[in-house]
Amino acid sequence: MSTEQFRKEGKRIIDWIADYYENVENFPVLSQVTPGEIISSLPENPPQKGESIDAMMRDIDNKIMRGITHWQSPNFYAFFPSNTSFPSILGDLISSGLGVQGMLWATSPAATELETRVLDWLAGMMGMPEKFKSTSTGGGVIQDTASTSALTAVIAARERATNFQSNKIGARHKLVAYISSQTHSSLEKAIKMAGIGTDNLRLIGVNDKFEMRPELLDKQIQLDKADGYIPFFICAALGTTSSNAVDPIRKIGEIAGRENCWFHIDGAMSGTAMICPEYRHYMDGVELADSFVFNPHKWMFTNFDCDVFWVGNRNELINTFSILPEYLKNKTTESGTVFDYRDWHVQLGRRFRSLKLWFVIRHYGIEGLQFHIRKHIEMAHDFAGWIKQSTDFELVVDPLFNLVCFCHKNGDDFNMKIMNKVNETGKIYFTHTKLNNKIVLRMSIGQTHTEPVHVKAAWDLIKQSAVQLESEEKLF
Repeated sequence: MSTEQFRKEGKRIIDWIADYYENVENFPVLSQVTPGEIISSLPENPPQKGESIDAMMRDIDNKIMRGITHWQSPNFYAFFPSNTSFPSILGDLISSGLGVQGMLWATSPAATELETRVLDWLAGMMGMPEKFKSTSTGGGVIQDTASTSALTAVIAARERATNFQSNKIGARHKLVAYISSQTHSSLEKAIKMAGIGTDNLRLIGVNDKFEMRPELLDKQIQLDKADGYIPFFICAALGTTSSNAVDPIRKIGEIAGRENCWFHIDGAMSGTAMICPEYRHYMDGVELADSFVFNPHKWMFTNFDCDVFWVGNRNELINTFSILPEYLKNKTTESGTVFDYRDWHVQLGRRFRSLKLWFVIRHYGIEGLQFHIRKHIEMAHDFAGWIKQSTDFELVVDPLFNLVCFCHKNGDDFNMKIMNKVNETGKIYFTHTKLNNKIVLRMSIGQTHTEPVHVKAAWDLIKQSAVQLESEEKLF
């Protein structure tokens, strides 16, 4: 493809993307295809000769788009936001165009130094402790997902607890980790992958707000120590996946400090709210943490993947992950004056992810980001208010941020029927969870283009669907 052809086709595809966003509300939010429908429409063998962009775009329109669930629709309320924005898309396009592999400072100094600067900006924007900045003992690094950051934290914690011996002799120590019963499943996966084993993972009980109970944590640690185990890792949630509960960070952090456990805070979605000063009381005690993670690719208008992982002591990461084969040796690395981010996590190769985050922060500014975050939270609270006024639905927990958990009073089966009936219309898409073994419906309000009119229409549709189901059940 010549540069002239690239100019022509690139402009055309930008127009296609812009048209998509102008019309995204017209698509069924949840893809309506059946399993195997898309693959059966695609040729079994690749073409022998190259095909035109025209042919590819026809297949995008006629085949691929039928199988897309529209995460960027203003009517998407499922799971969690995975929102993006035009500035982020443009920043990501430049990253793709440059094709940088930023594993070392030397392989593109700008990729490393922009990442360092942007994550220091972000730490300041969120009121994070000074130790998480590159100008102190720690710093931030962009990873792909919070799952990878969890694995990074667990492995670094393992090495610290064993004086960096597990990397040499294997995980032979009786290490034990602690999370709440509501903590994201990525932590359990990390414990498995790090060789700790799920038998050595303790799930700590929660209170009626689904927050970890520190007294139960302390009790379990003492029992484990009496049995000869070595507590080494504790995770607190700044907004759990099921209910958005925030664990008592200070109390947990104090226990972690006393027991010399690595203290990790998972703020995957809700961490974004810390850009607004009025929500920072939820992370009281954050200065006690060894690591903190949140995902701009969830609720900060930055397209997937972009996960921010801060540590208070970067040397613990470097001592855990650094391997320097001959083919990676260079003068700047040997000088010790630069960051080689490949030493801060599992992967060697690194995309130039900071570009899209830089574009987003510069386009919106702190005030713009705060405006949109506050608007999403206000819409969630409005939705919760309608539930409270309803005689048929009830609020399960008061929303702290942008997630509303609720249910119909007719029970679990009825709630699942409501959700399935609504989602089958294609007008909105939302999902469920279980809290106290009870089906709970979740509305996660955080898409870039969601407005109050969309949220009100979603509530009306949910109510109407419930009434229709009740009428149908009475007929039988």
